[in-house]
Amino acid sequence: MTEIDQRELALLAIAREAGELARRRFLDRSSFTVKFKGPQDFITEADGEVERLILGRLRAAFPDDTHLGEETGGTPGRRAWVIDPIDGTANFARGIAHFCVSIAFVEDGKIRLGAIYQPMTREMFAARKGQGASLDGRPMRTNTTANIEEAAIELGWSKRRSNKDYTDTALRLLEAGASFRRCASGALGLASVADGRTDAYFERHINSWDCLAGILMVREAGGWTNDFLAGDGLLKGNPVLATNAPLKDVMAKLVEVERG
Repeated sequence: MTEIDQRELALLAIAREAGELARRRFLDRSSFTVKFKGPQDFITEADGEVERLILGRLRAAFPDDTHLGEETGGTPGRRAWVIDPIDGTANFARGIAHFCVSIAFVEDGKIRLGAIYQPMTREMFAARKGQGASLDGRPMRTNTTANIEEAAIELGWSKRRSNKDYTDTALRLLEAGASFRRCASGALGLASVADGRTDAYFERHINSWDCLAGILMVREAGGWTNDFLAGDGLLKGNPVLATNAPLKDVMAKLVEVERG
């Protein structure tokens, strides 16, 4: 068994275990309190608890690897695990069953592995660079929608960019004939593109722990994404556009992202 095989097996097991912990906390709402890191930026004790579980398992299995977590930070090196213990914390805190655990493995600046586990539906989205993307073991493929007037787009929102940026983007999509939605989990939004449930996902600024696993899934499922890790995207975040291949050009133009 190769090193990447070992990491893939561990990743899937750890993501599932962490997700089941998040599920138990979600179903027992007395087990956590809700606080705010900033405007509309929720945090609960469960976020830290789940991240500590993930870190403990990864450090025991791969002591020489580095880590970057939403709650605990870190200094990523050549081999790094990038962790969001609960993506969609606002949903989690409000009793909305749309959240997930998202973990990616990055080696030499390339996303090699990704897992997104939705504990309430018990869906495991996974990808390995060069070997495809899957949902509970079956291959995922992006949708074939080619007409923007038939497209369903998810539009992420962040306080790190202005409200006008968000509303201007939404207006351009609507004027082009697309429909758009916001479900408040970037990781699951990207997984939905990979599985063909939606046609594209765009967010003006997103952090790496929210999106790296999903980016790999979209690429491995036949879709396209911008170069999120350009510049200092790993540590400081960037815009993310993920789309099926037929809509690449029109979506990149609409949201003003470089096609590369």
